[in-house]
Amino acid sequence: MVASFSELLQSGRVPLKKLPGFLGPGFLVTVGFIDPGNWATNIDGGARFGYELLWVITLSTLILIVIQHMAARLGIATGKSLAVNIRDHFSPPVSSFLGLTIVVACVATDVAELVGGGIGFSLLFGMPLWAGALLTVVLEVFFVVSQRYHRIETIIVGFLGIIALCYLAELWIVRPAWHEVLPATVTPVLGRESIYVAIAILGAVVMPHNVFLHSNVIHSRKWGMTDDEKKERLSYEKIDTLFAMTLGWVVNSAMIVVAAAVFHQHGVRVESIEQASATLKPLAGPLAGLLFAVALVFAGVGSSITSSMAEANVITGFLGKPEDPESLLWRVAVFLTSIPSFIIILFNVDTFRILIFSQVVLSLQLPFTLLPLLVLCRSEKVMGVFRSRGVEFVAAVLITLVVVALNLYLLYTTVTGDT
Repeated sequence: MVASFSELLQSGRVPLKKLPGFLGPGFLVTVGFIDPGNWATNIDGGARFGYELLWVITLSTLILIVIQHMAARLGIATGKSLAVNIRDHFSPPVSSFLGLTIVVACVATDVAELVGGGIGFSLLFGMPLWAGALLTVVLEVFFVVSQRYHRIETIIVGFLGIIALCYLAELWIVRPAWHEVLPATVTPVLGRESIYVAIAILGAVVMPHNVFLHSNVIHSRKWGMTDDEKKERLSYEKIDTLFAMTLGWVVNSAMIVVAAAVFHQHGVRVESIEQASATLKPLAGPLAGLLFAVALVFAGVGSSITSSMAEANVITGFLGKPEDPESLLWRVAVFLTSIPSFIIILFNVDTFRILIFSQVVLSLQLPFTLLPLLVLCRSEKVMGVFRSRGVEFVAAVLITLVVVALNLYLLYTTVTGDT
């Protein structure tokens, strides 16, 4: 068993002063689950169902903590990302299928990031949606290709801070009914009408590409060569993951709370993020509208940076090529999946519905990420002494079963129209 963080501190084996040096990878993952796709699902959920779906954010975050920790543990134990481990330990047909599904999920992710960034720039500067999306791509490629990893990490942490401050300010402005908010964060309520949005929220928080990303960016730290060194430093990873995911829970919950307090309370049905911004101004004031737009820009650009890093890792990893940011394939892969997403934007599709649908795609792909992660983390051959067992593995199995069950129900209601 890995010693708890407090036990390690008391023993003096892990000085607290070292902790900041190991914080960071979890925050790259966190910006991915407060991306513009989350904005669409959270605004839709809050506007239609009030505070009712707040518990989905809580459940999703708890799921996320377990899954992201397992992904990071896999990366630390093997020294390889999830993509490379799947290629090494699964048959070529299975590996190819899994690789294809995650690439499709990456395209869906890019739709959310580019649309969100484009809308944010449009709200702030009045530019066309396509121009804002193009600017998001340019900034994404610039930050990823031209910056060193640790500088990107610092940039993302800064983005997260700005987004969090914007939403905390909005909470102060809209003054929600806290006596209703707090119970709703832990009280499950789900009906036929809300199942689609609930699953979209799940897909928006527990994002497949982030699982792959975490298993890769964890290598930015020196975790040691021996099992004892890795065990000791896994406690740092736990703190990093827990702290970062908690911040994400706060921001995602704030999105639903603001939408519920403003739109649901006034009986406003939100059909687009642009409408949400326009309606927010007269109902909550111009400052709320400005904060909304600023946070959306940073969410769009920040999440597009991390999603492009995940896409490059997925493509190079599954093709058996070096996951080297200096290689031509890695640099091409940074913006490769942005192309179909940008085309969708050019065709003037209903951006709000596309954002929500993109999150459903992520939720449908999620089992194809969780199942191989479970198999790999349970394998003693792959993980050695870091093999997942006990409560963690049981929780991961239950999580996978719940996700698969929800997805089957979603497919049933989508095909039959019986919602």
